[in-house]
Amino acid sequence: MAKRTAKSVKQPASAMRRRVLVISHSHPELTKGGAEIAAYNQYLTLTETAGVDAWFLGCARNPLDHHVGAVFSQPFGEREYIYACGAFDWFNFSNMDPQFPDAFRALLQELQPDEVHFHHYINIGLEAILHVRETLPDCRITMTLHEYLAICHHYGQMVTKPQLKLCSSATYRKCVGCFPENAPEDFFLRQRYIERLFSLVDQFVSPSQFLAERYIQWGIDEQKISVIENIVRMPVRSPRLTKRAGDGTKRIGIFGQISVLKGINVVFEAAQILDSEDCRQIVFEIYGDDAGQPPEFQKDFRDRLAAAGNNVIFMGPYERSHVAALMEPLDLVLVPSIWWENSPLVIQEALALGVPVGASDLGGMREKVDDSTGVNFRFAAGNHVVLVSKLKKWACINYLVE
Repeated sequence: MAKRTAKSVKQPASAMRRRVLVISHSHPELTKGGAEIAAYNQYLTLTETAGVDAWFLGCARNPLDHHVGAVFSQPFGEREYIYACGAFDWFNFSNMDPQFPDAFRALLQELQPDEVHFHHYINIGLEAILHVRETLPDCRITMTLHEYLAICHHYGQMVTKPQLKLCSSATYRKCVGCFPENAPEDFFLRQRYIERLFSLVDQFVSPSQFLAERYIQWGIDEQKISVIENIVRMPVRSPRLTKRAGDGTKRIGIFGQISVLKGINVVFEAAQILDSEDCRQIVFEIYGDDAGQPPEFQKDFRDRLAAAGNNVIFMGPYERSHVAALMEPLDLVLVPSIWWENSPLVIQEALALGVPVGASDLGGMREKVDDSTGVNFRFAAGNHVVLVSKLKKWACINYLVE
């Protein structure tokens, strides 16, 4: 990999182009989470922006691929890099791969970005921020926060273990309640370590006001955090308010990761009530994958699916390129998460397509879904009885897809 000295050739202002490196913990070709898709959408938008050169760096956590010939590979394009992850400290988000620092700094020297935009720090490591600052002192560092990882060791979701109850704030002693193998001092040092590296970031971006307020409470200077929605690359349609002819069936789509915290059990319980009432007009279509979940959850999901009535249909995994085609015929997209979601991509996609949304009344979901017109609705998170009531009321209003 060729190296060059930073700013070795001074160009006239008219000839200078903005150079941006976007970094994520994965790549949409490898995993389908909202953060990596948001990061990749930003990268694609930058590549289409006049006067901008952009690159993307994602990660692959596959032991079979680790450093097969090189720390970085380019399987998806000449401007897209994949880092084959090594050992990682999940408590402190520290990359323990001894080959990473030199390889990453060499890449920075080659690309010479004016801005590095982190969309995550797992896999790549928090120290990557320091590598940027030391390698390119004038480079602007931006970080989009997608969940509460720095605040909460429980996958950044701010729910307790094992009860999965909502947690409104983190304290060292409360955290020990979820992780008794750690001492309060461990969580104190963890926060100090994260804060030290966060201090090198020029600007934080939060896709929701809710998440921004949580991080300000935790310790980020409110002057250094801006609320900016993630980029969605989706055809924009007006909300559909016309009635649809047909048999009156209302198709309710649930998209994305299938898990307890994403509220899949709320869907099953609501469907059971509707089935017991012989309500055949509301049908739930589940689009997603449970392959990454613990075996006990997968078994429970399959058992519930087998016992579900005719008003639940499992559609299975889907390709990102098919989202618009899958969503547009639906009458409603349902987001029943039971944790403080930040800005679920599925909400943005549905609203862009003009498809009504029903969502839990929590966190960023509450911000994104306006229920004042009757087109969309919110419901008490985790309450399947309220969900059924809301669905019936929404169906009677009859704002449907064309």
